Amino acid sequence: MSEPSQPILRFAPSPNGRLHMGHAYSALLTDRWAKDMGGIVLLRIEDIDTKRCRPEFVAGVFEDLQWLGLRYPEPVRVQSQHFDDYRKAAETLKSKDLLYPCFCSRSEIRAASDGGTDPEGAPLYPGTCKHRYAAKRTEKLVAGVPVQWRIDMGKAIETAGEIFMTEAMPTPQAAPMRRIADPVRWGDVVLVRKDTPTSYHISVVVDDALQGVTHVTRGMDLYAATDIHVLLQKLLGLATPIYTHHALVTDEAKEKLSKSKGSESLADLRATGWSATDVKAALGF
Repeated sequence: MSEPSQPILRFAPSPNGRLHMGHAYSALLTDRWAKDMGGIVLLRIEDIDTKRCRPEFVAGVFEDLQWLGLRYPEPVRVQSQHFDDYRKAAETLKSKDLLYPCFCSRSEIRAASDGGTDPEGAPLYPGTCKHRYAAKRTEKLVAGVPVQWRIDMGKAIETAGEIFMTEAMPTPQAAPMRRIADPVRWGDVVLVRKDTPTSYHISVVVDDALQGVTHVTRGMDLYAATDIHVLLQKLLGLATPIYTHHALVTDEAKEKLSKSKGSESLADLRATGWSATDVKAALGF
């Protein structure tokens, strides 16, 4: 792929609920940065979670962003329409013997945990299925037992060597700096889920590469996940963008806004009389 003639950024919400002020901040900030850099912003619908993502939420994404005055090039990439791209990436990793099948439930993982946790606070996987006899794994696969695929982190690091990420802080226009990434702290993270042929980690790095994204701008809650992404980029031979992670919009308790917590949505605010100008002013735009 040739070098892009201009910076390419993206805003990539998951339609598992209506957008809230945190999404508005990220979308508006990315739009401002792209204009300052003479670049463009792509919209991507990250709907690999087909159980929680619903058509009305997808429609809501377009409605809310249009209300905010944001426009994006067509066609918009919708992840659920591109599962084959993610399958190919997973198969590449399997062909390098970097993924292994895991049949454990969350409760089994918690019960076997030694107390170690990943950056999100979840128990580190103790390697139960990695140490199963190959014949036992094959038996379960043939029987159709629900399976997820985990990266063998030790083997992946051995294959990839030292991993770096390039970040520009506090804005994408700052001088880029390299830092050593630390994907080991995630342990043998799941890369192919039981309910879908991919994961956030695989789909996001594949899409960023296919869309020629040069700068990834997203919230600080995804800062640690970048360690996994730059590892996958190296293993899959994909370009690594420059990363900028911005501050999060928080509630009165200083906790980040969340759909799962029922944070007030942009649609809720609109229904109570807020205008797009009011939202922008409240967020400092």
